[in-house]
Amino acid sequence: MASIKEVAESAGVSTATVSRVLSNKPYVRPELRDRVMRAVEELGYRPNLVARSLRSQRTVSIGLIVSDIRNPYFTSVSRAVEDTAYEKGYNVIFCNTDENPEKEALYLQLMRDQNVAGVIFSPTRQASADLDAFDIDFPIVVVDRSINPCSVPVDVIRIDNVDAAYRLTRHLIGNGYRRIAGLFGEASTTGRERRVGYEKALWESGFVPLAKYVPPRIEAGAKAARALLESESPPDAFLTTNSLLMAGALIAIRDLGLRIPEQVGLVGFDKTTWSTLVQPSITLIDQPTYQIGRTATELLLERIQDPDSPPREVILEGELVLGGSSAPRT
Repeated sequence: MASIKEVAESAGVSTATVSRVLSNKPYVRPELRDRVMRAVEELGYRPNLVARSLRSQRTVSIGLIVSDIRNPYFTSVSRAVEDTAYEKGYNVIFCNTDENPEKEALYLQLMRDQNVAGVIFSPTRQASADLDAFDIDFPIVVVDRSINPCSVPVDVIRIDNVDAAYRLTRHLIGNGYRRIAGLFGEASTTGRERRVGYEKALWESGFVPLAKYVPPRIEAGAKAARALLESESPPDAFLTTNSLLMAGALIAIRDLGLRIPEQVGLVGFDKTTWSTLVQPSITLIDQPTYQIGRTATELLLERIQDPDSPPREVILEGELVLGGSSAPRT
C-alpha cells in the first residue's frame, strides 16, 4: 500500500499538505486539494486510521443514528452519509432506534463509549424536546427533525415540512377533493409540522381537517386508512406523511376494491421504486434525501473542526412530483 510520502511526491506537495487535505482542514487551495485527492485515488492510498485516532484522541469514526431504516428516506440518507464519510477518510457506526427512546439513549451512550468524532442523528420526539437530557459531549447534526433550543451547538438539516404539506393539500383541493384525510406519523416533530401545513390549506379553503396520528408503519397506516374508508363519511383523498403510511393507505384502498383516483385520491412523501411503478403513479413530495445526507456529513465534519461555531439550520425544499393518483375529479 502506498505511503503518505509517496502521495506527497506524486501530487508535488509536502506530506503536511497531504495530511491537511485528508483531515479536511481549512485553508488548502482547491487546486492543491484536487491534486492530492487524484494522487490518493491513483495510488490507492488509505490513511492509517488507528495512528490518526491515537494522535487526535478521537476516532475517525462518526455515528449515524436513524429512527427507522425500513423507511426508504433513511436508507437514501444513510447511503449519502457513508459515501461522503468514506471520501473524507471516516468510517460510520450505524444504529437504528425504531423510534424507541430507550434504544436511542442506549445508542447515544454507545457513541460516547466509542469516542466517535461526531454523530448524525434523527431524534425521537422525546429527544427533540430535550436534547440536553442526553448529556451530549460530541459534535452533532440533526436530520429530518426539528429540536428545541439546547445548551450545545447543533446543526439541523431538513425540508420545510409545513410548506411541503401545504402544497400537497392545495394541489388536492385544486383538483376537486374536499374531504381530505391526513395520516401523520406520531413519533416525531415531522408529522406535527406537516399537519400544520395540511390544516392551514384546508382552513383557508373552508374545509374541515380530518387528521389522524398513526405509528409510522405500513400496517398501522393500512388499519387507519381502512377505518376511515369504512366510516359513515369516508374521505375522498388521503394525504400521508411518509412512504410507509403511503403504502399502508394504498393497501387499504385496494383491499376495499376502490379505484384511484376515481373514488379516492392519494398523495404522500418520498419517491420510492414502487411509487412510480404502481398504476396510477403516486403524487408526492420528493425530498432531496441524498443531498440531505451529504450536507449533514459535511456540516458534521466542519463542526468537528470548529466545535464552537454558531449552530446552522439548513432548510431545503421538496419537489412536488405529480402522478395520476391525484388527477382532477370529474
